[in-house]
Amino acid sequence: MKIIRQKKDLKNFIKSKNTISFVPTMGGLHKGHEQLIKQAKNKKQTLVVSIFVNPKQFNSKKDFSSYPRNLKKDINLLNKLKVDCLYYPNYKDIFNFKTKNKIYLHPFSKKLCGKFRPGHFEGVLNVVNRFLEIIKPKFLYLGKKDFQQLILIKKHILNKQIDTTIVPCETIRFKKFLPFSSRNIHLNNNEINSAIKIFKLIKNEKYEIKKNKIKNISLNKLKHQIYDLGIKKIEYIDAINIKKLKIAKKYNENFKIFCAFYINKVRLIDNI
Repeated sequence: MKIIRQKKDLKNFIKSKNTISFVPTMGGLHKGHEQLIKQAKNKKQTLVVSIFVNPKQFNSKKDFSSYPRNLKKDINLLNKLKVDCLYYPNYKDIFNFKTKNKIYLHPFSKKLCGKFRPGHFEGVLNVVNRFLEIIKPKFLYLGKKDFQQLILIKKHILNKQIDTTIVPCETIRFKKFLPFSSRNIHLNNNEINSAIKIFKLIKNEKYEIKKNKIKNISLNKLKHQIYDLGIKKIEYIDAINIKKLKIAKKYNENFKIFCAFYINKVRLIDNI
């Protein structure tokens, strides 16, 4: 695997390649990232993986500094998976040029995580837009765990007519319930078990809504059940129609239940 620090060297590397598949990460790689990379490898094209902890998408310096980093472990995994190229830039290399496209921020950015993390999605789209202009990938692999992020990147790509296709990848879960996340490293065993119970409750709630053909969806009971497990802070739990990107009201809509809550200081998100 080739490890590249500067965009000029990356451009030299990819200019002779026909088609690029790209997996953007912030490191702290886990089985979810592994699945993205394996799916990208199936296309048998040149695969570029990035590791860049983007300060512009964090809402606090403390959260940014505590984000899990283990470059040596990440490089070992990427070598094992036979990735063609790791792009590991510094801040200046990413942000010292003027982009051709301004970011497009769809109104969905104001809901869910956007309501509680001002500036977060602007930061995400800023860096993704820059990666797309540097790498020009044909395929961009993103996980469905960060569904809102995936949708907003897709809306930006469509709005700016960028020649990149998003490949959405299924969420990989620990013990079938807890989605793998870099931040899970901060959870102890009891906290992991609490998180699993919560995701079981959410999955069961969706099942009951469908089974009982609920015509006026309310998640108040679910919220109380989660608080009863000792959770102190829930940011949101909403049923969202994933086509209309609005609150779902009836059982027969194409919806997911989106949630964000804290176990101690660790913020967990999911959609089921």
